[in-house]
Amino acid sequence: MKDKNHRISDRLDWNLLRTFLVIAREKSISSAAVKLHVTQSAVSQALRRLEDQFGRRLIERHHSRFYLTAAGEEVLAAADTIYGNVAQLASNVSDAEEQTVGRINVLVASRIHSAVYDAFWAKFHKAHPRIEVELEVMPSSEIVKIIQQKGATAGIALCKQIPKRLEHKIFLQQTYGLFCGQYHDLYGKSDLTMEDLLGENFVSFTSDALGDSLSPLTIFRDQRGFSGTVVASSSQYDEVKRLLVAGFGIGCLPEHSVQADLEEGRLWRLPPDEGVCTANLYFLWHEDAQRTAAERTFLDAFKAHIETYPLPHRLLATLPAISVE
Repeated sequence: MKDKNHRISDRLDWNLLRTFLVIAREKSISSAAVKLHVTQSAVSQALRRLEDQFGRRLIERHHSRFYLTAAGEEVLAAADTIYGNVAQLASNVSDAEEQTVGRINVLVASRIHSAVYDAFWAKFHKAHPRIEVELEVMPSSEIVKIIQQKGATAGIALCKQIPKRLEHKIFLQQTYGLFCGQYHDLYGKSDLTMEDLLGENFVSFTSDALGDSLSPLTIFRDQRGFSGTVVASSSQYDEVKRLLVAGFGIGCLPEHSVQADLEEGRLWRLPPDEGVCTANLYFLWHEDAQRTAAERTFLDAFKAHIETYPLPHRLLATLPAISVE
């Protein structure tokens, strides 16, 4: 019996099942012929071939009566299931074709602290699960150079001057404050003035040089008359913070990024209360680059996402009360 069933399934013509399904729904050979745009003879022949394959009568007709046999009911149930699965398959294939496929390469400055940024990636992946994402962390100066050379999809970087041919939007507007770490002599002192800081050595970002993306920090030190030297530096946010906590010197970090460190006692806030300077983190892309569908999808999605939120909201540690769905 098992061998016989295998033989039937191997040679079963699925078009005959579809014809049978229409016959059963229409309860008429002639109506089924009209529905299928074929002759009544063709429908009757298809029914006979299907009955021959199963070795059972599937439909009984006596004058005006038309009904399915027990075998016919089984075939109808199976045919309904099969064509329901085929319809779902067609829908899934259609959806799959609409999903953008590809790869994007985004260059980012170290440690972007933003719930809005995190929410974007969650939303983007949910909407475009077949787009492969590569995020590379590097100094802002390198990011700008590579985007100028059309070497990546886009970049997020500090940038003092936007080079020609680069399109841009301000992503984050960061205020830098002055801090020292828990092992520094100034840690815990609440009555400090700017004069108390002038002789202190500095921990700095390597981009903190005249003409570079964080040169306002250099200008601030020069204008205020600091006499200390830069004793430690890094291009990476985490390493600058590590050196500050270790007591190498005083230094600047984005105010919104260190709230947990202040609360947990790793860092101490120093004057001035208004902060040292403001630096913009830009979303950058080359206006003339040839882009894949995946890259175009990413650029459009990121620009639309950040424009949903005012600049101050983009710095929050928790997502503002705006739906990201």
